Amino acid sequence: MIQEIIQNALREDIGEGDHSALACIPAEATGVAKLLVKDAGIIAGVELAELICKEVDPNLQFETFIKDGAFVKYGDIAFTITGRARSILGAERLLLNFMQRMSGIATLTNEYVQLIKGTSSKLLDTRKTTPGIRYMEKWAVRIGGGYNHRFALYDMIMLKDNHVDFAGGIAAAIERTQTYLSETGKQLKVEIEVRNLAELDEVLAIGKVDRIMLDNFTPELLKTALIRINGRFETEASGGITKETIRSFAETGVDFISVGALTHSFKSLDMSLKATF
Repeated sequence: MIQEIIQNALREDIGEGDHSALACIPAEATGVAKLLVKDAGIIAGVELAELICKEVDPNLQFETFIKDGAFVKYGDIAFTITGRARSILGAERLLLNFMQRMSGIATLTNEYVQLIKGTSSKLLDTRKTTPGIRYMEKWAVRIGGGYNHRFALYDMIMLKDNHVDFAGGIAAAIERTQTYLSETGKQLKVEIEVRNLAELDEVLAIGKVDRIMLDNFTPELLKTALIRINGRFETEASGGITKETIRSFAETGVDFISVGALTHSFKSLDMSLKATF
């Protein structure tokens, strides 16, 4: 998947050729470029940058000074690339685009992780990602200290409000899901979303799920819900949880807290690739 994403992105960026480099740089010209950090945060995408360089030109030499997950500041040099100048320029924009975004995601994720430090809750991402590069963004969440929720629609069953409504209710949604799993022989975890305590009670009466998502519950209401669940199922809090409120949710003892903002409301870290002599 990573290689496919890189190849598609290179086709998009280079197309029939980098005419700027072809026009003014001799084919035999070589050089060195350094990745200059111009911001503070958690760096992510260093391993990916090396994969991009190798895809562009297997002869490029990549030397890493700072690894993924490290805290960086203005002026730090993360790595150098040595080799054909045209190849370095061909990889430049793609590795910067990914690294800036991934580092922004990792930095924001780490900020949330620090806010719930000392509790038992784990921070999850969501499917609210950029189409086509979800793997990279979820990779960045892991680098920042968070955990990945399901990757896509195929690796877990999540019965959200629309599924329940279209299925004709909670009981129908759960029973049909269990029939589907039995008939197909698929081994998939089942999570169901509830919007209030009444829906929670319906789920508890039926069971047959692995995790209950408590959507848009206040911390106080979440405490009540957790008492009713009493450890019988995994629990997840979701919906509008911010830096200001996440600690109060974590202190309830909920197992997971999912935050869509990790991959849709981050600020990219500033960095550049500079030729050096």
